[in-house]
Amino acid sequence: MTRAIFVSNRLPVTVGTRRGVFNVAPSTGGLATGLSGPHALGGGTWIGWPGPTWDLSPSDRARLDARLAELRLAPVELSRAEVERYYEGWANGLLWPLFHSLLDQAPIEVEGWEDYQRVNQRFAQETARRVQPGDSVWIHDYQLLLVPGLLRELVPGARIGFFLHIPFPATPILRALPHREELLRGLLGADLVGFHTPSYARHFASALQRILGLEVGVDRVRVGRRDVRISSFPMGVDAREFEATATKPAVIARAKEIRGGPEQRLLVGIDRLDYTKGIRRRLASYEKLLETRHDLHGRVHLVQVAVPSRSSVRAYREVKSQVDALVGRIQGRFSTPTWTPIRYVHRGLARDEIVALYLAADVLVVTPVRDGMNLVAKEFAASRPDEDGVLVLSEFAGAASELAGAVLVNPYDVEGTAKGIAAALDMPREERHERMRLLRARVASADVHGWARKFLAALAATEPVREERLDFDDPADVARAITASPPQRTALLLDYDGTLVDFTARPEDARPDAELLELLARLAVAPGLFVHLVSGRPREDLEQWFGRLPVALHAEHGLWARPRGTRAWSRRGLASLPSGDAIAAILEDFAARTPGAFVERKTSVLAWHWRSADPAYGERQSSELRQHLAELFSNVPVEVLVGDHVVEVRPHGVHKGLAAAEARVEHGEGARLVGFGDDRTDEDLFAALGPGDVAVHVGPRASSATLRLANAAAARAALVALLRGG
Repeated sequence: MTRAIFVSNRLPVTVGTRRGVFNVAPSTGGLATGLSGPHALGGGTWIGWPGPTWDLSPSDRARLDARLAELRLAPVELSRAEVERYYEGWANGLLWPLFHSLLDQAPIEVEGWEDYQRVNQRFAQETARRVQPGDSVWIHDYQLLLVPGLLRELVPGARIGFFLHIPFPATPILRALPHREELLRGLLGADLVGFHTPSYARHFASALQRILGLEVGVDRVRVGRRDVRISSFPMGVDAREFEATATKPAVIARAKEIRGGPEQRLLVGIDRLDYTKGIRRRLASYEKLLETRHDLHGRVHLVQVAVPSRSSVRAYREVKSQVDALVGRIQGRFSTPTWTPIRYVHRGLARDEIVALYLAADVLVVTPVRDGMNLVAKEFAASRPDEDGVLVLSEFAGAASELAGAVLVNPYDVEGTAKGIAAALDMPREERHERMRLLRARVASADVHGWARKFLAALAATEPVREERLDFDDPADVARAITASPPQRTALLLDYDGTLVDFTARPEDARPDAELLELLARLAVAPGLFVHLVSGRPREDLEQWFGRLPVALHAEHGLWARPRGTRAWSRRGLASLPSGDAIAAILEDFAARTPGAFVERKTSVLAWHWRSADPAYGERQSSELRQHLAELFSNVPVEVLVGDHVVEVRPHGVHKGLAAAEARVEHGEGARLVGFGDDRTDEDLFAALGPGDVAVHVGPRASSATLRLANAAAARAALVALLRGG
């Protein structure tokens, strides 16, 4: 049976003593709620820190361990110093502000990287100790970014998922983070990396490309011999539970009590006291509203619940002081003997009290300056079975991409946010109900339980890692595979650079030697063999080097073709590269900024070569160039290909697979096609081969080919063996 093992910084329980009685109580957070079902049914373990239990007596410690074991919870014990340095210092002091794109909140100096590594290693070791074949491991959040990679080293065949519950920043922000490469590689230990929104997933993919130089596909990246999938899974709330709470008579009565008389208008904000939540800017917007809307004086109230958070961190203490000062200023400016504009609550509230606030609110104001998702907005919609109330939501919250019924505001625009709140207060009843119906439909259809099921299903669908050593085939074995059950006709479709000859610093230096020309000539006249040279080179090169041989030539990745026995070239596809001048200018600019790089111009293909550049710098420049081209020309019918130390731009729809299709027509359905190639452009050729055909990859790169040869010398040896009859 497949088990699910969950790994998070905290266990889904609260450990404590009350009146001398030791207790373990379930947590009520979104993660604990969402994974409670899979944990109960899946038979697996949940691994995490049980909280500050340093003062427990030995007997209580033994009772705690026994109780946690009964609940299938595995504690990872942390010392006070580790919590201070790993959690408060590195994770919350540095990762938290940078991942929320708040560079000004990052400390000048931060300690704790070694502790962060050490704690992540301990989590990985505890997980590895419990993983069994067939298990799925789901790791959570920014405190454990290294765990996927560390666990992959310990259990290479494990199926590993990771979900980030906060935003993932754009690459320019991430570049400010020390040890960014190690953190990205840690995440790549997972088979599936999930985010709240598509934009966070795109930021992650961009970082892999721009910082690590990886080639990223639509929804995955190739790492060694496995794929890492990248996707978004918007987290929800337990919508049914919130709605059930909202229908309790006691909660309804409490909501009426909070609201006051029928003429009163109630704004509600519920947040952790965190600088990302935008409480200071919200208060400034409320102050602006009171300045401009005198008709609301005496009638409107803002209930701001600010739950204490990370009070040991200096930045959070400063936020509290600033919020306290703003509340005092607004109260002092506008209060009267019978009216106070703000009801400020600086403590956590029970679930029933929070839902009563949701029910009482005319407007819920959720205005973080940056937020991964923000579940408060979704809780509000789930708690309004009366289909009333308006949600004012920051466009910088992850939930903004989902909740179509919200009034979106920019929290950095104080006046604009004030106008958004005013519009919500003045909104007609019909519009309020229509917007709330939209909100509730989304929240109900994408709840936290569905979120967990979708992620686990996507993780289960990932291919298990095949732990196989990279072995190259013997050239004679490849020749025998080609001639097995020999057909009457065999068409060889041979790439040139990297396949038949080794790469050189300058493309013009890779001329065919006499031995290769003799080999191709012998293959071309062998009974039942037909040779097609399928290269990215210009047709002028192929004509000059191979024009006298009785072989078919395909230049510029299939754009040009010269059939065997003729001297005339024909073109497939566009006559010129769309936006070619603009693309060429960009390539030339990158070449000028990359010593050793140069641009090769072909008929309809442009190539940026960097084989002679400094390897590390060239890799970074190649990654940056690919990202730049992808963003600028996303709506232009061109393709950007990555070869061996080359970035090529070609018209869309032109690829080496065209040569395979034409060879099939030329030689008939009974012919066997055999493709030899070494890089990404040859994968198009391999994809065009049929079930009875043969694909041979040359070199160590990842490939869909079933046969693999070490280098160009081995490829030649296989062709020689083919002439000898396998």
